[in-house]
Amino acid sequence: MANPLQTPHSEYHWDGSTDRFFEGWYYRVTLPDCGQTFGFMYSIEDPKGGKPHSGGAVQILGPDDGYLCRTFPEVSQFWASSQFLALGHWGKTDLKIPPQYLQPAAFERHVQQGYQATATWHQGIIRDPGSDRYCRWQYEIFPIYGWGDRDAFQQSTAGWLSYLPIFEPGWQILMAHGLATGWIDWNGKLYQFTDAPAYGEKNWGRSFPQKWFWLNCNSFDGEPDLALTAGGGKRGVLWWMESVALIGIHYRGKFYEFVPWNSEVSWQIQPWGCWQMQAQNARYEVTLPSTTDLPGTPLRAPTERGLIFVCRDTMHGQLNLELRKRGWGRSQTILQAASSVCGLEIGGESWQDPWEG
Repeated sequence: MANPLQTPHSEYHWDGSTDRFFEGWYYRVTLPDCGQTFGFMYSIEDPKGGKPHSGGAVQILGPDDGYLCRTFPEVSQFWASSQFLALGHWGKTDLKIPPQYLQPAAFERHVQQGYQATATWHQGIIRDPGSDRYCRWQYEIFPIYGWGDRDAFQQSTAGWLSYLPIFEPGWQILMAHGLATGWIDWNGKLYQFTDAPAYGEKNWGRSFPQKWFWLNCNSFDGEPDLALTAGGGKRGVLWWMESVALIGIHYRGKFYEFVPWNSEVSWQIQPWGCWQMQAQNARYEVTLPSTTDLPGTPLRAPTERGLIFVCRDTMHGQLNLELRKRGWGRSQTILQAASSVCGLEIGGESWQDPWEG
């Protein structure tokens, strides 16, 4: 389970209190050969138990933005490490032991519904009780980028203040880019892959942002060593709300970071269909026009009212990325790249009008 690229906040954050709390994890693998993506979303709410929203869930965004969801109401069957990235939830099992990481063969033999995930391994099975739809998956992960320069100290996505209980929620990129090898069985269709682009992130706290957007891609045409994560939201900061955004690019061993404390970041996000972001600092500038003609798929997210449909995603966005180095009076292009499998999301309330910030 050791991961030399482990980022800050990879561990489970719940402190055992009865306060309102959620933690969520996101694993994704993109299959360039067929242009499909699988996004796995795990969540646990009020893990002390006995509250209206206590429980866990698995959501999967599959081929052609298909959707599958299974809830696991027994919080006692959830486990996670307080020291590194490792978690799991057993929904149906014949085991009489406390939930824990199992060797892959033992998990497959004894857990009929559930999942387990670490920095280097991801496995599970869920079934829709109302139909014959299901998903099974097993794949190994080789991390390439955490959140920072390769072979350097890995950074907190929200900076050093993220160690303090100031921001709601916390957000951390766990693995900006990695390679996955294994298989996914989606309703009887088997997808096998070797060295497919993989990604991971997480969030935690007492509340989700009031409103947010997200762009993510690590499968670009002709650029295998490139990963982008960008997003923004209205989040709680102590007793007020603020709108913030960031852009992070990993390319050929180097991390290009555009965050509020070192850059000017701006955005123009339509209620659906068009995401525009720009950023510049003293040395670099970047533009990220992104679009989709697809309707997207509604997804659930933890809220004060529990896990409800409050965001919309597609994994088939069109993205054009341009990164430039700034100079005296002009800029020099470092990178131009495009993708047709960019992940795009909007979430929260009040998306009747465009959001500029």
